[in-house]
Amino acid sequence: MSTPGPIAISAGKETAENTSNLIYECIRDDILSGTLKANTRLKISQLARQHNTSTNPVREALQQLRGEGLVLFTPNQGARVRPINMEFVRDVAEVGNLLEPYLLQLFVETASAEDIAELERLQDEIEALNFEDKDRHTDLNNTFHQTMYERHYNRVAVGVWKQHREIMNAISKRIPIALGRQEAILKEHRALIDAIRKQDVKAAQEVLAQHIGDAGKHLVDQLRIEEARAEQKT
Repeated sequence: MSTPGPIAISAGKETAENTSNLIYECIRDDILSGTLKANTRLKISQLARQHNTSTNPVREALQQLRGEGLVLFTPNQGARVRPINMEFVRDVAEVGNLLEPYLLQLFVETASAEDIAELERLQDEIEALNFEDKDRHTDLNNTFHQTMYERHYNRVAVGVWKQHREIMNAISKRIPIALGRQEAILKEHRALIDAIRKQDVKAAQEVLAQHIGDAGKHLVDQLRIEEARAEQKT
């Protein structure tokens, strides 16, 4: 009997990882969009049949979602969907408020004239768009922030930021951006660019902390309004 070579083993492992990642993305999207309701039980065998796969990739996907806080495990009951409520959004926003100023410091200390020009170019596009296309605004805003963090040596921290950013983006898709918040976003971005140009780490971190904190507060406030309306209908 021949033994599989390194290429075969690698390919098999890669296929399993791809399957797990695809299932993870599908379940995550269903949770964040509300297709999977809060506290819905996630049965491994049922999910495996639904996605036409074995149970192992499903288990791996659920563990990854557990690590992100989107799935809860209860002894003797298994996995269930975590409620995407005001408390959850607050917690995710607070993580960003701690992490992003840390990631920003290295960029402020090392930013070149070309880096600052790129931020200004992105901000010009954001302002020209004027929130008329929410998906395009989200893409530009993500790129604006990623430009400041992507070069950081701490890849674990960057990875955590990306995960939390994706969660906040998915939640905010269904939440309208109030006019006052739109104006604040533009001002805060310009103030941030100005502080980076001056290589003022403290000022840049303070502006960013306010920016992230206010964004989280806006989402929580909008969710509170949404929940109040839902209660009135029942």
